[in-house]
Amino acid sequence: MSSTSRSRSSRDVTRPNSLDGIISVPGDKSISHRSLILNAIAYGDALVQGLSGGDDVLSTMHCLQAMGVTIEPTGQAGSYSVIGRGPQLVEPSDILNAGNSGTSIRLLSGILAAQPFVSVITGDSSLRTRPMQRILDPLGQMGAQIMGRHENTLAPLVFRGGNLRGIEYDLPMASAQVKSAIMLAGLFASSETVIHQPALSRDHTERMLSAMGGKVKKDGLNLTVLPTELKAVNITVPGDISSASFWIVAGLCHPNAQIMVRGVGLNPSRTGIIDVLQDMRAGDALQLLNQRNEGGEPVADILVTSAELHGTEIGGDMIPRMLDEVPILAVAACFAIGDTVIRDAAELRVKESDRIATTVSELTRLGADIEATADGMIIHGRGPGEATLEGAECESHTDHRLAMSMAVAGLLANGKTTVHGALDASVSYTELWQDLDILKLSLIHI
Repeated sequence: MSSTSRSRSSRDVTRPNSLDGIISVPGDKSISHRSLILNAIAYGDALVQGLSGGDDVLSTMHCLQAMGVTIEPTGQAGSYSVIGRGPQLVEPSDILNAGNSGTSIRLLSGILAAQPFVSVITGDSSLRTRPMQRILDPLGQMGAQIMGRHENTLAPLVFRGGNLRGIEYDLPMASAQVKSAIMLAGLFASSETVIHQPALSRDHTERMLSAMGGKVKKDGLNLTVLPTELKAVNITVPGDISSASFWIVAGLCHPNAQIMVRGVGLNPSRTGIIDVLQDMRAGDALQLLNQRNEGGEPVADILVTSAELHGTEIGGDMIPRMLDEVPILAVAACFAIGDTVIRDAAELRVKESDRIATTVSELTRLGADIEATADGMIIHGRGPGEATLEGAECESHTDHRLAMSMAVAGLLANGKTTVHGALDASVSYTELWQDLDILKLSLIHI
């Protein structure tokens, strides 16, 4: 579905008397991207199960297929076979399209920088406004020839790759996408690549590279990547905690809720939302059950029930661990007692939308007492209750996380909420609206 068609979609949401049910969220989007990309440049065949079916991951899949990688469904939902080509892909005959996916364009850039052919990658109108200099600078230092619009800062990007050398690079911000682009390019370099991180960010690339025979050394915040050929591995993708966060907040903030989200990935670099909600005194209303390890990643079932949350302050090293969850956390903060302050999150300004501005504007439409700051927001929570938010018309701003956050806000607000651009949720969560209906209608008791 095109971004234009999605943006014209609308859904009405009202607050049910109860939220009750069992949900399985899509496969983790970050792991899904990497399972395709890394197996594509490995030797051997791999089975990837639980792959996210969202548009972002499909963009990565289509780009890889355009470069000669065989990726085929097995007939089971979310299951694909990937036949690795090793380090050299095939020159694409057309422009590669990353759609709305920043992960696709940035991680694939690390691969394209090393390929001995000319390639062009672009995206939709939103992606073409997002900053790309942060990856072009280090890849250029490694020897890749890259051009982009607006003085090499915006897509479309043109690559003439090959003959990379290792570098030592100080990341200006904690970014898993930038870090991963450099690491992927480092696999093809003539010498080791050293990355100095200012803070930890999600480490799925490091974990998967190591599982595939990649040589990655960790020393605190420093990473060293040695040129390596990878071996394909089978991967079972756990449930996406970013998708689960919407139901977690819905369950905690609704006055009569009991929701189980099964099989959610709990990589420590991604669980900031859990830690923050515990700081907000979720307590036993948020439980991690049946904890186990699957494919090198920690996994658990998450049980949430209604709770009385309290305001908190969030910033510093916590932000990279929950940046994507800030919009839905802002919804939770509306129902908390007291103020919640979010700072050090200026990176939200350059996401699919300016997520500071759009989160504040849309929650204000619903009557929230919220204000934007240069690098975050302040939410003056009114505590739990029917009058905390009032239903209204709101917009997704072609941003999937805004669409999903407003859907949950509608579940909690008094009256009817209309979400325009409702199907923008499909970028990462194609079944969002069906699962919402399941929770509103379910009579299952856990």
